[in-house]
Amino acid sequence: MASAAGLALCGQVLVVRGGSRFLAISTADSDEGGIFTYDCSTAVEKSAQEDKGEDRQPTEQGTDRILASTFSKSGSYFALTDDSKRLILFRTKPWQCLSVRAVVRRCTALTFTASEERVLVADKSGDVYSFSVLEPNGLGRLELGHLSMLLDVSVSPDDRFVLTADRDEKIRVSWAASPHSIEAFCLGHMEFVSRISVVPGHPELLLSSSGDGTLRLWEYRSGRQLQCCDLASLQEPAEHPGHKGLAASRITFWGLESCVALLCDCVPVIFIFQLDASRRQLVFRQQLTFPHRVWDVVFEETQGLWVLQDCRDAPLVLWRPVDGQWQPAPEGAVSQRLCGHLRANWAMLEGSLGADDGFRSLYKATLDNMTSYLKKKEERLQQHQFGDDGLAHKLHSRGYSEATPSCTAPNSSTGGYPRRSGSANYPVGPVS
Repeated sequence: MASAAGLALCGQVLVVRGGSRFLAISTADSDEGGIFTYDCSTAVEKSAQEDKGEDRQPTEQGTDRILASTFSKSGSYFALTDDSKRLILFRTKPWQCLSVRAVVRRCTALTFTASEERVLVADKSGDVYSFSVLEPNGLGRLELGHLSMLLDVSVSPDDRFVLTADRDEKIRVSWAASPHSIEAFCLGHMEFVSRISVVPGHPELLLSSSGDGTLRLWEYRSGRQLQCCDLASLQEPAEHPGHKGLAASRITFWGLESCVALLCDCVPVIFIFQLDASRRQLVFRQQLTFPHRVWDVVFEETQGLWVLQDCRDAPLVLWRPVDGQWQPAPEGAVSQRLCGHLRANWAMLEGSLGADDGFRSLYKATLDNMTSYLKKKEERLQQHQFGDDGLAHKLHSRGYSEATPSCTAPNSSTGGYPRRSGSANYPVGPVS
């Protein structure tokens, strides 16, 4: 699921999104390019199809809120989807909206192919559609489908494979040329797979995160798991017991230091790992803690880690490694300029204050009917025991001995029935 507010970066162009708007800013020392803003509420194309619930009634109308966004590999294109079921494509040099196209369902993730010829869009019904970049107004084409909601989609650097992650713990590796042909499954997660990312510079490796609170490293073509890191074990027990809330909303990689930053759902911490490519292992380095909610993070190759947080005074903070430890960088001219733009457009982010990313609704509901069954069984046994004791007391009050069986052999002296104890000894004989 998409975060309430988010970042996207390519080169020295940083996009900050919130609500129905986004802001594109340069992170260069000089602000020659200025800023570019866009509001999805001004887009024209609306979906002709409408979502319907289980009762076949139309669901609520969209609010134009941006759900997901991404740059192409070269940064020449930028695409986003909103909750009005639209795919909006931009050219970035200079910024220009190329098309607004309708999609079938609300989307959860999107990515460009490495060739930048297509955009792949994953939706909540489990389908992946491809849209042409070269023909900006072309219709979408169904590529593949899952039986459950898709949460992320990625492609291999050579465009040979499409990787998809769904709510049912699966990561599927499909051939791009024939998506019905499945190369492998990466299985092992115990909850929904929230994020997947092919490691830049290591095209055979895949990172994934899940609602089970783990970060896993895969050799995805064979489906072989190389490592599993339990995030809950890296925290103090008092901080966040259990794994819920530790599903990653962002996995980002910094090639300069081979670092992985992992931002979890609704938890103001960032986990920093380092990839040992020779051993194919992740080494935990540091946990960054924040006093405010962190909305998103992204690495810039020449700068460090940009952190977007719920703080109007300092909405964007840059972190860098110093002597092996990550620390906030002193606020420079670039940070001041970026924060100034965000404060001037703070209304764009206000709708994200206190918003939930939605991962919590994806956890499996546990139905413990065995406990209920055992409790009811114990109640029935107690009622049965009470009933037997009550019957014995009733018989005893009427003069029957507790030792008297409920069913005895006929007694000739009493006409075939047991005599009540203490009663008169009446003769029994034929009636004249």
